[in-house]
Amino acid sequence: MVIGKTSQLSCAANFLRGRKCIFCGSYATCRTHRSYVKCNHCRRQKSLKQLRREIAIIRGFYQMQPAYRVAQELGIAYATVMRVYRQLRETISDTAEEEGKCLSGEIEIDESYFGGHRKGNRGRGAAGKSVVLGLLERDGRVYTTVVDNVSAAELLTHIKARTRKGSVYYTDTFHSYNSLTRFGVHRRVEHRVHMVDRTTHNHINGIEGFWSYAKHLLYNYRGVSRYYFPLYLKEIEYRFNHRDENLFKLFITLYFH
Repeated sequence: MVIGKTSQLSCAANFLRGRKCIFCGSYATCRTHRSYVKCNHCRRQKSLKQLRREIAIIRGFYQMQPAYRVAQELGIAYATVMRVYRQLRETISDTAEEEGKCLSGEIEIDESYFGGHRKGNRGRGAAGKSVVLGLLERDGRVYTTVVDNVSAAELLTHIKARTRKGSVYYTDTFHSYNSLTRFGVHRRVEHRVHMVDRTTHNHINGIEGFWSYAKHLLYNYRGVSRYYFPLYLKEIEYRFNHRDENLFKLFITLYFH
């Protein structure tokens, strides 16, 4: 079930009032003379003022608001907002890497190109873009990684490291995937003929749908530098994989734990 926006945000109410420990979730809290919230269970403490500010920033992150706008609305330094955003993205990236260790079953594979200016060829071979390999476990998770190129050696190295041998792989007819039969069953879809093979029902619509989802979310940021792009990509991957959960609560947990 998809959780509504109101219930997504209401999960922070007890933290904001100092009734619940932000670190361990215990309700055994008290206030110190410095207006800190102290937990009698894990013994950790935090300034209630700082806690409220950081949760407000995390709310802006959850709502995909630009850092400058959150800084203006809260009346705080832009660098403070960026520090929280960057720490969250780094933690999300590490978590997503751990969650995407071993995909199995039916796996759709494709690459996509992000950013840069359109020069020369479109799609494969387009200049000035970041190349992303995507692996989507049908009815499961997606895993993404920025790759140096689309050679067979580069792509198959990542596929071998992230999928269980014996899986069923769905790809288009790109030649770099020709050796996937070494790892499991390889089924191809010929896009010049059809998007879904009516005979075999082969398709990669799931991973192509994720590319649309990712590019739509990235549009909110109005441009991302190549240096930080992998962190933004992992954020989108995490949002997609946990889209039916309380993302705001998950972000709070990742930031404070």
